[in-house]
Parts: sequence; C-alpha cells; structure tokens
Amino acid sequence: MVWFVGVDVGGTFTDFCAFDMERGQERVFKTPSTPDDPAEAILAGLATLQEMAAIPPDDVSRFAHGTTVATNALLQRKGAPVALITTEGFRDLLEIGRQIRPKLYDFKADNPPPLVPRQNRFEIAERIGAKGQVVRGLEDEAIADAVELVRQSGAEACAVGLLFAFLNPAHERRIGAALQEKLPNVFISLSSAVQPEFREFERLSTTVLNAYLQPLVTRYMERLRTGLEPLAPKAAVGINQSSGGLMSIERAGAFPVRTALSGPAAGAVGAVHTAVLAGRKNVITLDMGGTSADVCLIRDGDAGIAYDQMIAEFPVRLPMVDINTVGAGGGSIAWFDRDGLMKVGPISAGAVPGPACYGRGGTEPTVSDANLVLGRLSPAGLLGGNMALDLDAARQSLESVSARLEFGVEKTAHGVLGIVVSNMVRAIRAISVERGHDPREFALMAFGGAGPLHAIDVARALEMKEVIVPVAPGILCAQGLVVSDLKEDFVVSARIVADPDGMRCTAEHVAILTGEAEEWFAEEEIAAAQRDLRLSFDMRYVGQNYELSVGLDGVPKKFDCDDLKQRFFAAHEMNYGYFNPDDPVEIVNFRLTARGRLPRPEQAKSARSQESPVPVGRRQVYFDAENGVEAALYDRAVLQPGQVIVGPAVIDQLDSTTLVYPGDTARVDDAYNIIIELAGAA
Repeated sequence: MVWFVGVDVGGTFTDFCAFDMERGQERVFKTPSTPDDPAEAILAGLATLQEMAAIPPDDVSRFAHGTTVATNALLQRKGAPVALITTEGFRDLLEIGRQIRPKLYDFKADNPPPLVPRQNRFEIAERIGAKGQVVRGLEDEAIADAVELVRQSGAEACAVGLLFAFLNPAHERRIGAALQEKLPNVFISLSSAVQPEFREFERLSTTVLNAYLQPLVTRYMERLRTGLEPLAPKAAVGINQSSGGLMSIERAGAFPVRTALSGPAAGAVGAVHTAVLAGRKNVITLDMGGTSADVCLIRDGDAGIAYDQMIAEFPVRLPMVDINTVGAGGGSIAWFDRDGLMKVGPISAGAVPGPACYGRGGTEPTVSDANLVLGRLSPAGLLGGNMALDLDAARQSLESVSARLEFGVEKTAHGVLGIVVSNMVRAIRAISVERGHDPREFALMAFGGAGPLHAIDVARALEMKEVIVPVAPGILCAQGLVVSDLKEDFVVSARIVADPDGMRCTAEHVAILTGEAEEWFAEEEIAAAQRDLRLSFDMRYVGQNYELSVGLDGVPKKFDCDDLKQRFFAAHEMNYGYFNPDDPVEIVNFRLTARGRLPRPEQAKSARSQESPVPVGRRQVYFDAENGVEAALYDRAVLQPGQVIVGPAVIDQLDSTTLVYPGDTARVDDAYNIIIELAGAA
C-alpha cells in the first residue's frame, strides 16, 4: 500500500489526514496541539494514527506538513538575535519605513520596534544604481570590517539587504560568501535570494523576518526530520508554503518566512479540491478553528494570490494565498471594553487552558462555552466523545457576563455567537464586497472545527443561498496538504513600457524565468508530464504607485502589447470600476509559478442511498435567543450520498459539528459533502 499523510498544526488541535492511494480510503485523526514543541504532537499523533489505521511505517510515501512555528515565533517575538548589513545611509530604513501610521485614527499607536536593534545594523560602503550599474564598488576591506562587526554582535543570523540588489545581486553575494566562510554557524539571508523585486523597504523587511526565523525553524525541521525517520523512513517530506504549494525541508529552513501562512494556505488548497468535487467554481471559504477564522475568495476554481501582507504587524512581500484573518474562533473570549460594550476575541483561551468547558482550568467565557450552553455542541464531548465537555463549567463562565447584561444565560450565549458571526461577516465583506464581488453569487464553504457551527448564520447575514460542508471539515487543512503540489515562484523586476519595443525585453525576461524554472524542475526530479508553468505580470499605468496582477494564457515566446493592455484594462475595471485606454501602461514585475504535479488521491465511490437517514437521538437546541427546539441528531459517519436531512438537526462527527436550521435542507452529494440549502433563499 501507498499512503499520503498530511499534518496541519493549529492553535488548539493538530490534524492528521492519511490517504490510501491504492484503495481510495481515508483516515483522519485529531489530537491536542503542544504549543511549546509542535513536533511532539505531530510525532505522537502520527504514531497513534499508524496504530489505529494499521499503516506500516514503510508504506508512508509522502508526508506533507503545514506549520505554525514561524507565525508563532513572530507573534511572540521568539526568533533569533539578528544582525543587518545594508547600504551606507540606509541603516534606519527599517524604522523609517513608509512613514505611515499603523492605525489611521489612533495617534498613539506605533509600529512595532524593529527586529534588529540599531546597534546591530551595519552600513557598508557600496552602491548599485537604478539600472543595475555599479555606482560605487565594494572593497574587500569593507566586507571584512562588516563581517567582524557581525561576529562581535553575537547574532545567530544575518540579513543582507543592499540598494537595488534585485537588479544586480553581485555585492550581496560577495558579502554572503564572506559571512559563510568566516562565520559558518551564522544563518544568512540575502534579499536577492529571499525575494528579488523592487520596493526597498518591503524587500528589506521580508529579508530580516527570514533571518529572524531561520535558526528556530531550521532546528524545528531537523527535530521533525529525526523524529520521522522511524515513523516514515521512506516518505518524501514537504513543507507547505504561504502560496499554497510544497517545498523541501531544506528549502523551508532556508526560507522560513514562506511558511508564515502555511496552515491557512493548505485550507484554501483543500477548499479548491473540495469545490471541484462538489461541482462549484465560485466559493467563499470560512475556516474557523480554535483561535481565528480565515476567509478566502475562490473564483473560477482559483484562490487569489496577494503579494503584500502584514504578518505580526510587519510587512511581507511574498506570494501568499489571499486570506483575510480575524480573531474569531471557538476559544475566543467574551469581554467588556472600556466603553462598556461586549466584545468577542481576538483574545483566545487557546489550547491551554482552553475554554471553560474543556475542564482544564479555564474560567473565561468563550464561543465554545456558548455553543455548549445552547445545545449546539454535544454534552458527550468532542473527538467522538474522547474529549469530555463540562456543561456546568460553561454555564458558570457565562454567568458574570449574563449578570452584567441582565440577560438569561442562553440569551447571553446567543449574543456571544452573534458578535463572533458579525466579525466573520466583516472579514468576508473585505474580500468580496469591497473588491467588487457579490457574495450572493458564491457558495459558502465552512470548515475548521467550528466553521460548520456558524456557517448558516454567516451565510444568512450575507444573503448567500448555499453552504458546503466538506467530508471532514475539521481536517480540511490536512487534506489540502495531501492534494498539494510542489511549487516554486520566480520573479524578475524591471520597468518595461507595454509597447512593441518593450515586448522584446519582455520576451527576454520571460526566457530567463523559464530557464530558472527548468533548473528547479530538474533539481526536484519532476517528470516532463508533471510540469506546469503559469505566467503573470504586475502592470500599472505609468505614474501609478501600485500595480495589478495580470495573468496570461500559457508561456508564449512572443508578446502582443495590445493583448496585454486589454488584459490590464479588464483587471483595472474589475478593481477600480474604470480604465483609460489612452494612458501608457508598464510592466514592473514578471512572475512565473512552476508546479510539479503530484498524484491526487481519488475517493472510492459509493452508490446513492434511497433510504432516509435515521436519527441517533434528539436534544434541545437554541437556534435563536429565546426558545429551544427539539432537534434530530445524526452521525455523519453513516450518512450516504443522496440522503436528505430537513432541519432542525445537528450532525455530529469526529472533527466538527454541523447545524441545520429549522426549514433548511441538507443533502449528501456524491463526494460525501453536505450541501445545505437555506430556506427562503432566492
């Protein structure tokens, strides 16, 4: 047998998905995360899964991992001491930045302090010009002096970010070689390797973040590799990137900043795969876990890619799945602000101690406690009853809030859920309505452990007609890892006017990128039949500050400037509502994405059932703030394609709970997804 295993580490749970490629069978498993050392939960959970599913270690051929190590290190400021070498006169660029406030209406809010203290930022006499020419040469003596300063600083990692190094990386490479020779134990990040494109501040910030994370992530990857040797000795190990593709452990250690949104990106990949199986091209995802909720818009089967993101308040310039995150999860705590209004999140009870109902010492009222009080979560507990829930503790945690609001406990719990739903609705509006997309034209795909509990409330608030709940919603990020491909992104920055002369330069730049992609294919030993290339240009009107991504069909060797302009005009109209066909247009970045297509698991098919599903029980559930109704309880593990459930109902499974409101209809499709049609939807 051949097994593919995906493991996604979340703030509360670590999720496993194992797929038997020969028999088309899937096994899933969840275990509490171990925040102090994520590898502990991964290795222990994998051993348990192998025992439960009878998976011999030698049969695991691929192990894919979505990690939160980089994200947590940035959030908690637990990276390594870093030094920085930069062009003379640019020592303070990290602090000067774009000279904009982090919050428009908060005059006291400030940007976070740089990760490199000023005494560890060293200038070097050199200068590359705006056309890549050497304006001031780099002397060997200057390099030696800079290396000595880095040694004296005691830094574990060093970032090198020189002016215009994206056009001419020669000086950065000389400094990097000297650092490697004289300080072999210091981790090195060159901006020309991390992300060689224009915008000095964002490139420098991204390089510093990469250096800050390198020692921690590299050591974690080595621990993981060592731990996997007895459990999966023959497995090819892939680490998920923020752009939604796998890379090797070695590459993850060299470029750890690429893993900053590793888990959410895997969820988007899994959502695209599920949407194809469900026959839907346009979906909005709602991935709600224990700490946060991630939303993403998928149009025509593609999740959007963004290149400018903020992670832990620091700007990052890298390709990432375009995900909007809000602090709304099962562990989100209800609290009162100074204005006397109740808020929910972003503060979370996390995995330790967790919500009060977990019985691990938590006392703060959370979203999970509210769901348990309202009968939406089973009193028998989570994980198939293996994780008991304490109803009395949940009610007690809400009593102080209830007393302050002068509401009953159930009405208070319903109010907590209403606030967390409104937070998620705002997040979805930001990626849909505010960008010209009507959410009513999309289906809402709910996953994560808590997503299906709140999906219908979110969908109704947005006037959406349909909710899709995948087969294993709480494991979808891990499933996304199983269906992910190898991926590498290449970029060249150059300002080229979209005219006939510019098209010749365009062809030259694309040829360079194609050559780099072919070298990567050869290094990864990807067969010709599994190779895929996608080309896009960042384009703008001459004089504009920001650009739009324009995708092309295939990778042509010749380019038509009129065709490029028309594509840009369409993108400009989509984003801004207008375009000017007479203004000159230019290309500023050339991007090529290379994919190594890996085998995709195929689910074993089952005949459609003509029988009505049989409830396994009934209980009182509050679908509104005032009155509970008797809802039928179903075990999702026994539901078959073709079966229909009319609400009110609760569908329980190992990794999540799905609500079907009174009057709504849920049916199981051929891929075992649950499709919920909202009553009264036009």
